[in-house]
Amino acid sequence: MSFGHHVRTGPALKMDQALLTFHNQLNEEVQVFYTTDFCYKCVYQHLVSVKPDNNNSSATISTRFTLTLQVQIQTRNHTLCRWSQTYEESGHYSVWIQVVYTDAVCSFSLDKSPNNAHLPLLVVAFLLAITALLFVVVPYVYRRHCTKCKKAICCQDPLDCVQNVDGEAADQPVTKTSRLLSLDTFRGFALTVMVFVNYGGGGYWFFQHAPWNGLTVADLVMPWIVFIMGTSVVLAFSSMQRRGVSRLQLLRKLSWRTVVLMMLGFCFVNYSPRDGPLSWSWLRIPGVLQRLGFTYFLLSLLQTFWGRTESPEREHHWRTSAQDVFLFWPQWLVIILLETMWLCITFLMPVPNCPTGYLGAGGISDDGRYPNCTGGAAGFIDRWMFGDNMYRYPTCKEMYKTVQPFDPEGVLGTINSVVMGFLGMQAGKIIVFYKRRNVHILGRYLVWAALLGISAAVLCKCTRDGGFIPVNKNLWSLSYVLCMGCFSFLLLGGMYFIIDVKGWWSGQPFINPGMNSILVYVGHSLLGFYFPFSWEIRFQESHWELLLQNLWGTTLWVLIAYLLYRKRFFLKI
Repeated sequence: MSFGHHVRTGPALKMDQALLTFHNQLNEEVQVFYTTDFCYKCVYQHLVSVKPDNNNSSATISTRFTLTLQVQIQTRNHTLCRWSQTYEESGHYSVWIQVVYTDAVCSFSLDKSPNNAHLPLLVVAFLLAITALLFVVVPYVYRRHCTKCKKAICCQDPLDCVQNVDGEAADQPVTKTSRLLSLDTFRGFALTVMVFVNYGGGGYWFFQHAPWNGLTVADLVMPWIVFIMGTSVVLAFSSMQRRGVSRLQLLRKLSWRTVVLMMLGFCFVNYSPRDGPLSWSWLRIPGVLQRLGFTYFLLSLLQTFWGRTESPEREHHWRTSAQDVFLFWPQWLVIILLETMWLCITFLMPVPNCPTGYLGAGGISDDGRYPNCTGGAAGFIDRWMFGDNMYRYPTCKEMYKTVQPFDPEGVLGTINSVVMGFLGMQAGKIIVFYKRRNVHILGRYLVWAALLGISAAVLCKCTRDGGFIPVNKNLWSLSYVLCMGCFSFLLLGGMYFIIDVKGWWSGQPFINPGMNSILVYVGHSLLGFYFPFSWEIRFQESHWELLLQNLWGTTLWVLIAYLLYRKRFFLKI
């Protein structure tokens, strides 16, 4: 949706749009320009021209972000007024340009009251909160009730309460499943959110990717999945290594899975084939599954050659308390070298006609000085390697008026994807090394979250567009990886405490998609925009129908994952 669009007649407003009418009572024609606060140092764009002598012109404007508008006299290039305001959906506003005591001023009026664009979201959030409460409370009450029933039976017949050698009731299981339920739940939660935002997130801007710098809900899910992948690599490979699986067998397994992931992404989860099947004109070489496959390959190599499975000695020594770091120094050395390479290429590599170390969106940003520098070195490398066979509709295209393709799953960003996965590996090492020592696990998760969060805050200076390295999902900047690592440790730690330690929550409904993640991701990518997952939107003036459709499609995939779990069907690679 455009941020400003000139219209001659009263338009039919759609979601996130308002109508702004300018009444010019001067004897000179005026020009109206606009920019948005989310667009960093952007050049003002022309919105509408208003003829003199009580003429008026209207324009549809975006209500997503705060807009700054200015009115100028065409002949003298003189600014009459400038103001910033956040408009509301379906509202009709008027701006009166007139002379008051020999001075030209702008006054404002509300012609038609707007809608509450967030009302659909509030209703849905309330219903989801009740549903989530039921998923947690009902199973918990049921388990407590069953426990009391068992105790009552024991009191009536002491023979039913024979104690085992560990002091546990004989009617209770002696061993627990070795599967980490919180990890499956975390994966399923991230995947469910990804499906919802891929469907459109109800049309709300904060459920879609940020135009360039900054974070939205959609920017959280991909690094969460990469983090979980790293944790799973440690747990799975450690288990296989303890069972005596040879290094050659591990290499075969990781190579096969890498090839399958990349081929799925390259051949199936790609652009819509508008030019015919397997047309090179639309084929995208980078992609989500391609990046996941390459990241998995490197992480698995690190674990195969330099992984350890034994727990540290329980001695009171500062090195012993951090053996989950020091024992893996070859892995850390590889990661430090990779990150050093990212920093050097990003900030030192010369890019033609662009400033060295440029991290901006190009286009109209930075006062329009670098229109063809989108993504700096990262964008330059991808365009050199892939040409047009990359993502053609980057998130910065609409707001920043960029003309170059830019791929958020490009080559340079994949380096930091590996770093993100390595942070997930660290979470897995903590679980392996400090098994059944929950206080140590949770304490280390908090320490890592604090270290990563503070480092991210220093790099971005707690701002969106400022700092040394802004938080940017398109570039997978270092501050973005550190910030998402902080969130990942906190979220996994919280789920581990609630699900695996306390048993307050079974992980439903997210645990089933987490166990069938490849099927859900590929399935929603291929079938997600066909009935019954979606349909043609009829009521486009508000978020109600689109939000309902996106939630319906997401719920169907969660239900499909549940039914497949009941049938014990899991798509594995």
